[in-house]
Amino acid sequence: MLTDTRKSPYAKVHGISYDAVKLMPGFWKECLEVCATGTVPQIGKLFEDSNISHVVENFRICAGECAGRHRGTPFGDGDFYKWLEAVLYCGVLTGEDRLLEQADSYIRLIARAQRPDGYLSTKQIISEMTGGGDTRQKDINEFEVYNFGHLFTLASLHKRLTGKDDLLHVARKAAGYLDTLYTKAEKSGQVRTAVCPSHHMGLVELYRTTKDPFYRELAIKAMRIRDLVEDGMDDNQDRIPLAQQETLVGHAVRANYLYAGLTDLYAETGEREWLEVLGRMWKSLTEKKMYITGGCGAIYNGASPYGNFFKDQKVHQAYGYEYQLPNITAYNETCASIGAVMWAYRMFTVDPKAEYMDTLERMMYNVNLGAVSLDGKRFFYENMLRRTRELDYELVWPRERTEYIKSFCCPPNVSRLLAQVGEYFYTVSGDTVWAGLYGASESRISLAGGMEFTICQETEYPYDGRIRFTFTEVKTREESQEKPWKLMLRIPGWAAGGSLRVNGERKRIVDSDAGTYLCVEITDTREAAAELSLDMPARLTVANSMVEETENHVAVERGPLVYCMESPDADVDTLDDLLLPADARFETEPIWVEGRKMTALKSVFFSLERDRGDKKALYQTLGRYKKVPREVRLIPYFAWDNRGMGEMRIWFPAGY
Repeated sequence: MLTDTRKSPYAKVHGISYDAVKLMPGFWKECLEVCATGTVPQIGKLFEDSNISHVVENFRICAGECAGRHRGTPFGDGDFYKWLEAVLYCGVLTGEDRLLEQADSYIRLIARAQRPDGYLSTKQIISEMTGGGDTRQKDINEFEVYNFGHLFTLASLHKRLTGKDDLLHVARKAAGYLDTLYTKAEKSGQVRTAVCPSHHMGLVELYRTTKDPFYRELAIKAMRIRDLVEDGMDDNQDRIPLAQQETLVGHAVRANYLYAGLTDLYAETGEREWLEVLGRMWKSLTEKKMYITGGCGAIYNGASPYGNFFKDQKVHQAYGYEYQLPNITAYNETCASIGAVMWAYRMFTVDPKAEYMDTLERMMYNVNLGAVSLDGKRFFYENMLRRTRELDYELVWPRERTEYIKSFCCPPNVSRLLAQVGEYFYTVSGDTVWAGLYGASESRISLAGGMEFTICQETEYPYDGRIRFTFTEVKTREESQEKPWKLMLRIPGWAAGGSLRVNGERKRIVDSDAGTYLCVEITDTREAAAELSLDMPARLTVANSMVEETENHVAVERGPLVYCMESPDADVDTLDDLLLPADARFETEPIWVEGRKMTALKSVFFSLERDRGDKKALYQTLGRYKKVPREVRLIPYFAWDNRGMGEMRIWFPAGY
């Protein structure tokens, strides 16, 4: 399980076993196969190449197996651990012994690199070996505790997936070092907050895996001492105490990791103050600071809108003002939306509401899938919503996907997310099964009352809204005493209509059902069948008028997918000349992109043919123009940038 809340006293649902979901031919199976055959080996080659990332080489130097200096990023260790999660998942799910052997080899290397006192961060260890100046805890931006956190999570998953303790032993030693570090900090009063706080989630999973309360208490201590930081920054969410936080600020990855970890701690402690903080932060995200794609963290570099003007309040990769959601310069770091998926899932475990799964679904299908090419080998660091042919300024990251990015945190993060996608299909509580992501699958379920069965989903979701559920391999502890149970089916917030048919009885889905769960009572599992049919017309979406860049603009969505247009999809000089009619009609059309079949949308937009005058002028008089109908196509946003460099848009001016 990604996060094991089976024994968490304040969690209301928990996941099913990592191997309980078998993806069947369909959308998510295809994504998993691309991850296993394309993304995972591609990243492995880059990590092994000492002339590119130098990640594995750094561990070998620490282990005394070769000489050299540290190269690459200080957070490369943590990124390596994230990728190893994907290796383990792909290995156990595909039965590829080669992958598991590869993981075992790397785990032995990690153990050899660890210092006797438990410390494990290659940049500082190599500096100690060579007499360099990169000493331990010199700078929070050296990501030492970030590396520890991902080690803790990897070790917990390794134990659950393989039953082996060797990496868990490494993680426990590292946690002991972290405890010593915090104890010294508390005594000295010199407390600093770790950046990108993966360690909160990691420590809680160590507790859940080992059942040792030491790790729970250490996670609580790590969260509590945030409030002792002096002169903190909004960029690191430590300028003000947690209890006083009202809105999302600063670095989006750091924020989303923090609140995901805080949700884990609430599940163990029931601390009401923390739950209240989480509620406020979630509303801030989903009501005022999230893109239509589910992307988050809109700002490249700047100053916090909330901090003290007279102090250093730089922010980067950050949440900005409410409704500050630019398109061309949208940052939307992939790791931020992955962190938001982890946060959303954890919020669902403590409060199983459809809104959390709806948000998770939006992020998974759009920004997170869009972060990797359809062949699984090229990556975005940031995820824009509009691309122009040229810019008068240079952005930090490439405007096309690339095989290697200097800051290589996002590709291994997306690889583990996609490898673990089956974990988001179902959760259970007592005699109730909750459906999360929809997709063709067969999933083994065990309920507290003794019922065991396999749920079969037949569907072409997300392109078709029909999902059929049947049940096989039904077992009970006492064959003559089958017990009734409940199947909770999510009606996404975008669903405007449809029906639910259970054993021949039909119920219409109405507006008030959208964004809720419908309960199906199952009394005879062997004979039961449920078919959920969600209407999937293309729909036109507008943003809040406070989102200045999309005022009087319209986007197109269908089902959980956001659609976009690229240069090959319209016969015009520039997509900037297109207007989207408010009464536009759309037809579905099968299309192949990079060998992957998907559903496109055909429509007729208006082309605004006009005298463009001086293209470099900041302002000019509008000359004569006419509107000409143009046939166009839109494709799912996740599939963009697979057909060469060109323009891309999600939002179009409304052509009334």
